Amino acid sequence: MHPSARGIPESTATATPAASTATAGAPTLDSAPAPAPTARRSRLSAPSTATLYLLTGLALVLSLVVSVRIGTTDVSYADVVRTAGFHLGLDVEPLPRLVDSLIWELRVPRVVMAALVGASLAVCGAALQAITRNALADPYLLGISSGASTGAVAVVVLGVGSASLGVTGGAFVGALVSFGLLMLLLRKGGLDSVRVVLTGVVVSQLFTALTSLVLMASGDSEAIRAITQWLLGSMAPARWDTTAVTAAVTAVGLLVLWLNSTALDGFSFGTDTASSLGVDVRTTRWVLLVVTSLMTAVAVASVGAIGFVGLIVPHGVRFLVGPLHRTLLPLSALVGAVFLVWTDALARVAFAPQEVPVGVFTALLGVPLFLLVLRKRGEL
Repeated sequence: MHPSARGIPESTATATPAASTATAGAPTLDSAPAPAPTARRSRLSAPSTATLYLLTGLALVLSLVVSVRIGTTDVSYADVVRTAGFHLGLDVEPLPRLVDSLIWELRVPRVVMAALVGASLAVCGAALQAITRNALADPYLLGISSGASTGAVAVVVLGVGSASLGVTGGAFVGALVSFGLLMLLLRKGGLDSVRVVLTGVVVSQLFTALTSLVLMASGDSEAIRAITQWLLGSMAPARWDTTAVTAAVTAVGLLVLWLNSTALDGFSFGTDTASSLGVDVRTTRWVLLVVTSLMTAVAVASVGAIGFVGLIVPHGVRFLVGPLHRTLLPLSALVGAVFLVWTDALARVAFAPQEVPVGVFTALLGVPLFLLVLRKRGEL
């Protein structure tokens, strides 16, 4: 399918990919060893944590409903409720076809996709910060987004597999290729945090260079503008089929990571601590890397590279509830979903009728928020 048909809107944006935050994960910035996991608990009591879950869940539901209304074309809450009721099989009168299509085929999958991607990136960021013991780790640390970018460029610029794959398929294949290369490079050596970070940076730089080479060699300004828009992230391509795939992968990935909460707690304090908790360090680390990589690959292939969500959300949530991942992971998913839903809504209306890539606003909002978190933690 032609890229424009699947939502790669043309834009004059010229910023660099948000995924470049991966290079910040240098091993010299590893967080200092912390006390044993049993010595640190959530900052909030159990009732307070439960209340925070409830409030964040309600905020997510309200955000989804309100965000469906926001856009260049106004729709009422009544229209949203009628459309949802009609498609859920309730006995309500359907709206005119054009309005119904706008809400159900464009707005709703877009908003749901924003929530899913925000949750996925936030959870992957929290997991990778524990696995690598690096406070600056985010979902793009392993070079997955760079590989996805190369795959998307191959489809848009070179036309490779454009008839069968489309941009989303090409990006997913590119993400899998980059992940395969990462696993190949890590197969013989250990999976210590320094090795994982350095290998991820190498893979990321390789595919970034390939992407730049193809773009510069093409000399097609329209293709460069289209792919730049994709690199900065946009929810516009979201449709029900890709949203369903993203939902399934996000749900399974979150469950696997949550079931390994104890292992992640151990990794946060070093492999010796993880081993003392009965964790099979090598096998568990492989599993966690595979799961986070696949979640990132699906998210990037669906909407492009969106930076800072996986970096700032885990730190903010960790400041509220502490480092224990049984609480940190699900709450990070909720907060990440709310954050990206509202960021996408802002991207739709800030410069209407022109839409700004959502990755631009996550960066603009993410920088001051991350500095605020660092200041609250006493690290700035």
